Amino acid sequence: MTRFVPALAALAPLALLAVPAAAAPAPAAPATPIHLRYGVALIGLPIGTATVDGAVGAKDYKLSGTGKLTGIAGVFVDTKGAVTSTGALKDGRVIPSGFAATAGTPHYLLTIRMSEEKNAATQVVIDPMYQQTPDRIPLSPADKRNIIDPMSSFIMPVPGTGELLGPAACDRTLPLFDGGVRFNINLSFKRLQQVATPAYTGPVAVCGARYQPISGYRPDRPVNKFMADNKDMEVWLAPVGDTRFVYPHHVAVMSMIGMVTIDATEAAIGAPVQAAVAH
Repeated sequence: MTRFVPALAALAPLALLAVPAAAAPAPAAPATPIHLRYGVALIGLPIGTATVDGAVGAKDYKLSGTGKLTGIAGVFVDTKGAVTSTGALKDGRVIPSGFAATAGTPHYLLTIRMSEEKNAATQVVIDPMYQQTPDRIPLSPADKRNIIDPMSSFIMPVPGTGELLGPAACDRTLPLFDGGVRFNINLSFKRLQQVATPAYTGPVAVCGARYQPISGYRPDRPVNKFMADNKDMEVWLAPVGDTRFVYPHHVAVMSMIGMVTIDATEAAIGAPVQAAVAH
């Protein structure tokens, strides 16, 4: 669990924010600040919290996340971390420019920094570097192109002008690279349903999700085999007002020790701020 916050970012594809697909008119509209707070639970027992803050403008975005897991019954070691991502929005596409993550326990600290350009990773620094064992599937140059970092998957366009919470919200493949592992998250629309919680009351789009590892991972590790075969993953997407935005209201992922859930306890999309990524 020392990679909790990068892993939280990796869950971002299962917990999505979508931005308008249309090109922005001139002059550019001011950015919209975003604040999301989540509770994390294992088989119904609270084990942590997470937040996502940032601003999404007509042409660019900046997002930051923090997370904390609390050790329970020796299952988890207390873990804290943070993750950030910045980039541009163009023609309904997310074009990341940088990704950084730190995660640590009282005895260990991991840092990841990645520069990105034209949806390709141009420089990656991981400290300490992952153990290079013979069973690790090597990364190829192609694996670092046509990608987005996990945190940037929080901003994903819902195409068209039709129903926001229909199949278009879910049916897609996200090509993700976190600096060490290249993987896809394949999403598919399952149904529309109603929810009523303190953070949101109304309809949500329920998406199924599958994890598809490609490279940078160790295929013989039990957890990797389990996740590749895991069919018990869902994300519920809720609308942001009358815009073509959705946000992650609920995420459920079966782990090897039980169901992990991430539920929004606060969801605030504030009044526009003056600069696109001023904070």
